[in-house]
Amino acid sequence: MKYLFACALLAFGCQAASSCALGDEPAERSSWAMFRGDERASGVAKGELPEKLELLWTFSTKKGGFESTAAISGDAVYVGDTGGKFHALNLSDGKPRWAFPAPMGFTASPAVKDGRVFIGDGDGTFYGLDAQSGEKLWTYQSDGEINSSANLYKSYVLFGSQDAMLYCLDAKSGALVWKFEGGDQIRCFPAVLDHYAFIAGCDAALSMIDLENRGKIVGKAPIDSPTTCTPAVMDGKIFVGTEGNVFFCIEPKEQKILWRFEAGKRADSYRSSAAVAKEAVIVGSRDKRLHALDPATGKPLWSFATRNRVDSSPVIVGGRVFVGSADGRIYGINVKTGEKVWQFEAGGAVVASPAVAEGRMVIGNNQGELFCFGAK
Repeated sequence: MKYLFACALLAFGCQAASSCALGDEPAERSSWAMFRGDERASGVAKGELPEKLELLWTFSTKKGGFESTAAISGDAVYVGDTGGKFHALNLSDGKPRWAFPAPMGFTASPAVKDGRVFIGDGDGTFYGLDAQSGEKLWTYQSDGEINSSANLYKSYVLFGSQDAMLYCLDAKSGALVWKFEGGDQIRCFPAVLDHYAFIAGCDAALSMIDLENRGKIVGKAPIDSPTTCTPAVMDGKIFVGTEGNVFFCIEPKEQKILWRFEAGKRADSYRSSAAVAKEAVIVGSRDKRLHALDPATGKPLWSFATRNRVDSSPVIVGGRVFVGSADGRIYGINVKTGEKVWQFEAGGAVVASPAVAEGRMVIGNNQGELFCFGAK
């Protein structure tokens, strides 16, 4: 198995090739079409935000909160709430376009492609919706709650479920193409590089899945503890934290741990997915801090203290990183120094992550308020 894992990774090539992994057309460069911005779960925005960031609009729900990350495509924002509605809003002014009701709430993030929106709910139902009208095109029923945000590969949509399955569906029809049975619940976004998906789950392992061979497992690397975090991919390496208070850098060719980071006496579990860039790997922790690590060594570069846990996943935008905290604030921090450069009082706890596109940032809190920031 280890030999097969190594051989399969030799085909990765450069990361630039992965931009074509979504099929005939690459993802829109100005969009935030999925949970971590791109199929590799990099957490890095392709565009910029204005130097002076101001609140442009707020959208409020009547029931439930926003605990998942929005998707942005064109002038539309797509996001589900925990009260059982999935919303489409204008990016320009926050006015509703349509709302789709579901029996249970949404904690997963949507993916958007080719005029369709893909999202799973707490009842285990996965939906394909028309992006313009909100019309239900198809559904697929899993046997567990869906916390896993959707990813896209060619003409397929991928998502995990608490029933321990990774599903691959035909994006147009919703028909099952194949499913992979993991060792335990799969709550993470399935990061994709080339034709492989990386799954970190409650089975305390990082699994590599061959998307061109009906979901065949190529290999597993142990990560010691369960996790709900998404594995982020950069330069063929995988970066992921666990409930065991350890953050890993893994070289999957040899299933080798290159380094691990533990935050000393303050160490606590990770439920934040990392943003990965050449300058730093940045991740939030339940130790109430945002940590910046050297990508090559795992050496701490800086840490930024908040007043409560950081389950929100950070997003790097140019020289700044933005993240929410359960202390009810959204922070902007200098990537190089860890210095706070911006702050917004969001009221309720922020466990969702920023979505950044078209010069705007959208993020919600658990009290049902969705905020959009940009330049007035």
